[in-house]
Amino acid sequence: MRRLRKENLRALFRESRLRTEELVVPIFINETAKEKKEISSMPGYYRIPIHEVAKEISECMDLGLKAFIFFGIPKKKDEIGSEAFNDDGVVQKAVRLAKKEFPDAVIITDVCLCEYTTHGHCGVVKNGRILNDETLPILGKIAVSHAKAGADIVAPSGMMDGMVKAIRVALDGEGFSDVAIMSYAAKFASNFYSPFREAAESGYKFGDRKTYQMDFHNSNEALREIELDINEGADIVMVKPALAYLDVIQRAREKFLVPLAAYNVSGEYAMVKSAIERGWLSKDAIYEILVAIKRAGADLIITYHAKEVAEHL
Repeated sequence: MRRLRKENLRALFRESRLRTEELVVPIFINETAKEKKEISSMPGYYRIPIHEVAKEISECMDLGLKAFIFFGIPKKKDEIGSEAFNDDGVVQKAVRLAKKEFPDAVIITDVCLCEYTTHGHCGVVKNGRILNDETLPILGKIAVSHAKAGADIVAPSGMMDGMVKAIRVALDGEGFSDVAIMSYAAKFASNFYSPFREAAESGYKFGDRKTYQMDFHNSNEALREIELDINEGADIVMVKPALAYLDVIQRAREKFLVPLAAYNVSGEYAMVKSAIERGWLSKDAIYEILVAIKRAGADLIITYHAKEVAEHL
């Protein structure tokens, strides 16, 4: 077996390859910020003001990165997250700016309410309950607003049942049948999201999200969720998180032929970065992790490591 492991032969027989075109860069855009600010729980990652979006995309594209997912931190919040579907909202402004400067960039937008609501949940709340069906029309309005701004792909992340169908109907009804949907189809109620909640200012004020995010003990359920979203019209499906869910990624890859994304989430990023800073791991561990996600079957990887890995590649 060692004959094909020689230094000059290893790359020739490599089974899994990671390319910059397969990485998606998350960008946190703060509507009220004047300058970029580091996220304390995500060393080396920042919330940026709207006027720096073009600069960030330019730096990434110079590294060969062409796909981006936008998360907005609005100037104000309310009970139903109305800033999320404001045509002059933070994400909408950023999308218009990005597509004007970089028409070939792939712009994905997060379609959810948690960053925009005062309670921090992903749906409409009444008497302490997150209401599924009442949330669906709002998600449709958000997706249409993002599509009007120029988004290539909308990505519903709230795990509301029926969200893909509601968004597909809304988009098609407004003439945006060419806008794709990347559904957070198998999104688990994970312990690895905490840094994101700081980054996006989306922490919930009561309870938890276990009634709409998946139980991390279950993988058969993940396949049912993915199949439902595909049947509703999802063009791309996602498993989130990635590192602790490689088995789910692999099972999804074996069962479904649609493009499969994996989200290498904030807690995974923070954990590895902390270990590297302390000298417990080398930076090569980042590349190894992303290759593992690719090897499990992901076509796309959303990762905060994208720029570092692009430099490595």
